[in-house]
Amino acid sequence: MKTLHFDCFAGISGDMTLGALVDLGVDAKQLLKELDRLNLAGWSIDFIKDERCGITGTRAVVHIEDEDGVQQGYHSGHQHEHHHTEQHDHHSGYRSWRDIRAIIEQSGITEGAKKRAAAIFSRIAAAEAEIHGVQVDDVTFHEVGALDSIIDIVGSAICLDILKPEKITAGEIELGGGEVKCAHGILSVPAPATLKLCEGLPVRTGGFNKEMTTPTGAAILAASVDAFVTNASFRQIKTAYGIGTRKLDKANVLAVSWREEAQSYAQSCTQNYAQNCGADWISEELVMLETNIDDMTGEALGFLMDRLFDAGALDVTFTACVMKKSRPGVIVSVLCRQLKLQDIRSVIFEKSSAIGFRETAVRRVSLPREQRLIKYGDGEAEIKTVFIDEKRSRTKIEYRDREKLARKKNISLDEAEDTIKREYGDF
Repeated sequence: MKTLHFDCFAGISGDMTLGALVDLGVDAKQLLKELDRLNLAGWSIDFIKDERCGITGTRAVVHIEDEDGVQQGYHSGHQHEHHHTEQHDHHSGYRSWRDIRAIIEQSGITEGAKKRAAAIFSRIAAAEAEIHGVQVDDVTFHEVGALDSIIDIVGSAICLDILKPEKITAGEIELGGGEVKCAHGILSVPAPATLKLCEGLPVRTGGFNKEMTTPTGAAILAASVDAFVTNASFRQIKTAYGIGTRKLDKANVLAVSWREEAQSYAQSCTQNYAQNCGADWISEELVMLETNIDDMTGEALGFLMDRLFDAGALDVTFTACVMKKSRPGVIVSVLCRQLKLQDIRSVIFEKSSAIGFRETAVRRVSLPREQRLIKYGDGEAEIKTVFIDEKRSRTKIEYRDREKLARKKNISLDEAEDTIKREYGDF
């Protein structure tokens, strides 16, 4: 499995992420072409080769026009972004989260990049809203900071969409120390927004006496990383570096790398999420969310299920029930990991009629499994294999690939499965 790994030993920010991903191989011209599809004026980016403490990489410098139309170098990296909560929606100096969401949705960038950029920005807005006790749509961003953050966040989303990693991992995140000046005054590091965004993530402080992880950097990780790992077995393929703005006595860089995991998906799952219960299966601590609904159509429920899976749900089920006043209803049950809990909560409130739900910590016990792509004849299919005592127990061809072949050749699902097995050979 080809994995993209973030090593945040000196923290992470938006511009460092952009620089690192371009240094890893994203074509800067392709990135700029995609960013132009945002239809926003007043900005430009330079990608500059630079070094910190002898480590060479790429520094992303975002230029923003001031009121006189003069472009100034502006960095979200390692200086706290100026996110506000006052209602300045109609002030030329501010953009609300509602405005930024519309810019992303109406842009011409790919759907994958739109989805990831919206997820990242949504986390920042939700964190600021909770800290300051306002509605999410009332969170506003200073014009300069907003435009810079849009370029950093959407640019990072575009890069990840171009690279298309099978999996994204990260190590422990250095938050830094000291103090930082923001719109609300002097705050100690880590700032409240960064702490909120890093809830549930592995972090450390004190390695630097500066702000090393910004809210933008924390949000990129929180919305994109599939697993946080400290120990892993892998084949290193390529490493690149995003250069931070400040020159410090330690290397102010973000390292990103391509890895080929040496262990199977099942083993990786066991290491990253599970507790070994001394048997041949995996035991995981998960969260179950449930809500009773009696006023949504079947179509709306189907849409809700799709959005829940998009947000990272491991399983979604609907169970018929009878509610108050003998009304027929549906119990919506969602299983997810703690890391995806905030996203799942948002989908339930935003995409359903629910005004509340129940959360329960649950333990899931399952057999180790491995998913891989095989090529047969002129096609390809994904197969899932489960193991007992490290031995293959059974292998199944995913339905969507059998269904695709059956439609193409106008044959049954069983005939499609036999065709794949015959043309590929023994699994």
